[in-house]
Amino acid sequence: MASRLLRRQVMTLTDAAAARVRELTEAAGRPIAGLRVGVKNGGCAGMSYTMELADDVSPLDEVVEAKGVRLLIDPKAILFLLGAEMDFAVDKFSASFSFHNPNETSSCGCGESVAITPVSPEALNASA
Repeated sequence: MASRLLRRQVMTLTDAAAARVRELTEAAGRPIAGLRVGVKNGGCAGMSYTMELADDVSPLDEVVEAKGVRLLIDPKAILFLLGAEMDFAVDKFSASFSFHNPNETSSCGCGESVAITPVSPEALNASA
C-alpha cells in the first residue's frame, strides 16, 4: 500500500520479517495495531532503529500494509527510513531484525548503532 503522504511506500519488508511481525502480533495477547518502527539518537554511531508493538495508530504515523502485516512509521523517522527494507534472520546464535537502508552512511562494530543521513526534500520531490 502506498503511503498517505508519499507516492511510494516508506519502507518494505521481507517475507521473513513479515512472518516474525505476524508471530509477535499474535503472541501479544491483546489487540495490536501494528509494529511501530522509528529511529532514535544514541549509540556509538549516532542513531539506532526502534521497534515496538503499538496499541493504536497515531494520526501522524505513516502506515505501511504489506504481506499481511502493518508497520507504523514514526513521522520523525520517515526521511531516515525512506527506501529501507526490514529483514529477519535466524542463525545458530541469534535471531534478529535487520535493516537494509540506503540512507545509512556507517555503522558501529556492535551492530546496534548506525549513522543515517536523511533523504533531502529535493531528492524526495524529484523521486515523486
